[in-house]
Amino acid sequence: MRLRVLGCSGSIGGQQHRTTSFLVDQDILIDAGTGVGELSLAELTLIDHIFITHSHLDHVDSIAFFLDSVGALRPKPVTVYATGPTTAILKKNLFNWDIWPDFTVIPTPEEPFMRYQEIEVGSVVTIDGRKITALPAKHTVPAVGYWLDSGKGSLVFSGDTGPNDELWKIVNGVENLKYLIIETAFPDKDRRLAELALHLCPSMLGVELGKLERDAEVYITHLKPSEIELTMQEIEELSTPIAPRLLQNNHVFEF
Repeated sequence: MRLRVLGCSGSIGGQQHRTTSFLVDQDILIDAGTGVGELSLAELTLIDHIFITHSHLDHVDSIAFFLDSVGALRPKPVTVYATGPTTAILKKNLFNWDIWPDFTVIPTPEEPFMRYQEIEVGSVVTIDGRKITALPAKHTVPAVGYWLDSGKGSLVFSGDTGPNDELWKIVNGVENLKYLIIETAFPDKDRRLAELALHLCPSMLGVELGKLERDAEVYITHLKPSEIELTMQEIEELSTPIAPRLLQNNHVFEF
């Protein structure tokens, strides 16, 4: 499997700051934030599957524009995988005809541009031999992370989450784990905000990484653009044998 980072920022502002979206091979998106806008029309038409971690706008807004751009160019609907609660939020608050059209009935209910497939924590979706498993996440709305397994290697993406013991129980059982992408949204001066918003800050990240029992490369995502240097400095000062790296646009992982 090949994962390309289209966006990994906690917000926008400048060319490097696109919100969360990862392209897996040519046909799968993990989240659909503003990073999807980096793709050409030709690349967009190849996407058949979108896996959503949760309903927050920075992870879903480009679904709307993506379908508007290439829905009519595709021979079949795009499948959006999300938990039942996340699907309900998207139906009520985004694809509701007030904010954006409901592409599950356009151009016709029989042949729409989009369809939903509900998943839950522990669900495994296999696409051409590639396994994608929904992992537990703890956030202010129902949320999941994802475990991508090619058979030869695995990558785990935490999604947006606060401290999460259940995640580590699963991650520590991934024998072929190569890469871990985990969020750290705030610097330590905003720890109280991180706790309220169910995100991580560097001191909390240090505790979480202390639960990791696998030898894997660790990358940090979802930093606020105005706080990148401070947050990464605090992460670098953690007393942990792991040396997390800053995730950046166009980073490519092969596993």
